[in-house]
Amino acid sequence: MTNIIDPIAEIDESRVSDGQDVVIAKSRIIFRRFMRNRTAVAGLFVFLALFLFSLVGGFLTPWNKDTIDPYNIGMGPSPDHFLGTSQAGIDLLALIVEGTRISIFIGLIVGGVSVLVSAVYGCTMAFFGGKVDAIMLFILEALIMMPAILVVAVATSGSGGLKNLPSWLLLIVVLLFFSWMGTARLVRSLSMSLMQRDYVKAAKYMGVPSRRIVWRHLVPNIGSLLVLDFTRGITGAVLAEVAFSFIGIGIKLPDVSLGVLIGQATGQVSSFPWMFWVPLTVMFLLTGSLAMMNDGLRDAFDPSSSSIGRAKRTAVRTVKKTTK
Repeated sequence: MTNIIDPIAEIDESRVSDGQDVVIAKSRIIFRRFMRNRTAVAGLFVFLALFLFSLVGGFLTPWNKDTIDPYNIGMGPSPDHFLGTSQAGIDLLALIVEGTRISIFIGLIVGGVSVLVSAVYGCTMAFFGGKVDAIMLFILEALIMMPAILVVAVATSGSGGLKNLPSWLLLIVVLLFFSWMGTARLVRSLSMSLMQRDYVKAAKYMGVPSRRIVWRHLVPNIGSLLVLDFTRGITGAVLAEVAFSFIGIGIKLPDVSLGVLIGQATGQVSSFPWMFWVPLTVMFLLTGSLAMMNDGLRDAFDPSSSSIGRAKRTAVRTVKKTTK
């Protein structure tokens, strides 16, 4: 019997193999889509460059953030100090390296952990439902109502026996406390629709442990949402750090971040413009690159995206040859 293939039917790229009888993995297709997006690739390159700069940038200057040059206080860029010095005579390049490292570190930790917490919390609500869902949803709504800026101000002020902890660590804890709630509600909604699928019902009927169902059936099916939320979480954490540090309730000296550097130079832009524009430019490059990566990932995960390019044209040609 001859198999009849409808050339107008929807083509599943995960089963197209560039003319060969080899199934292309979905992850490979997503990677190809992402790499065809030049804007997203440029964003990835900029982010990796900033990440590498935050790790090895200290080797570009003999100065560090704790060394004062008494002969070059508040001086502009020069051969001795490539980006100039601060009002205290500290090399700005050394400060930028330290500030970029702290900001990226905060973004990666908050973005990664918040996605994990929101996935587990949201999937748990959807899986158990009933009273468990109602209680967990009530707790979630109550936490959302808490004023984040007030909690940050109290935590970073050193109250409650927290004076010995670094300010960046306190800020990470507070941002983690507030960053996962919105995603958890969205994960709950998506997971509740997944709970109606036959394979989930079959797993429950067969007595598969609840934890395994959540990790093997629910979480992987919302993977695209979690990946996108990870990049958005990094951007949100970086912007939150800059905003809180700018108004004086985030990172505190002697710790340094991009928000601290921008906040210190705001009132003296005309006198020390390099102290303001250099960290501001680094912040724009960091958040802009993450935004470009997020757009590229969104298109790569979207099966109806117009960025699928050559893979779909190959699939159509393969179907036409088969029907002849």
